[in-house]
Amino acid sequence: MTTLALTAYVLIWPLIVAFVLYFLGRGFFKDWRQSRKDGRPII
Repeated sequence: MTTLALTAYVLIWPLIVAFVLYFLGRGFFKDWRQSRKDGRPII
């Protein structure tokens, strides 16, 4: 693996992880707010 490819990999994967965590968190908090609004537990 070339140095450029390894550098790109190391710099890109945290961005991918951050996007995945953002979308998971956004969905969770949307469901959490809706369940609190409806007066029911999230589980």
